[in-house]
Amino acid sequence: MANTVASQTLLDGERMAIMKFTFQCDGSGNESKVLKVDVSALNPSASGKTCNGVAIQKIHASTHGLEVEIYWDATTDILCWALPQNSQYTFDFSSFGGLTNNAGSGKTGDVLFSTLDAANGDFYAVTLEMVKSYAS
Repeated sequence: MANTVASQTLLDGERMAIMKFTFQCDGSGNESKVLKVDVSALNPSASGKTCNGVAIQKIHASTHGLEVEIYWDATTDILCWALPQNSQYTFDFSSFGGLTNNAGSGKTGDVLFSTLDAANGDFYAVTLEMVKSYAS
């Protein structure tokens, strides 16, 4: 058996991308820096520019029995945000432009998830509301 995971793109527009991610553990272990948002796979701008990053405006999350760590992908991945276990909440970062990628060397613009302390039956559901940025 394997953990049950799913990714769903709810919106991939000119300015915004909204994606939902779920994970249910079957006891076989944690996720470890799994690619969740591949910015190069998001729709290009109307002028054909490739998406090269996102700013996370809001995180809607529900966790049971495990923690979720969100990382910016780079040569040395940088922790963006940590979601505590056994919680349901919304974090809104839009008032200051969102959480932006400060990963530095080798940053790809992609977003990764890891889980901690996952046991059989533990789960998360996370929705990210993101503003897209484009290559020049």
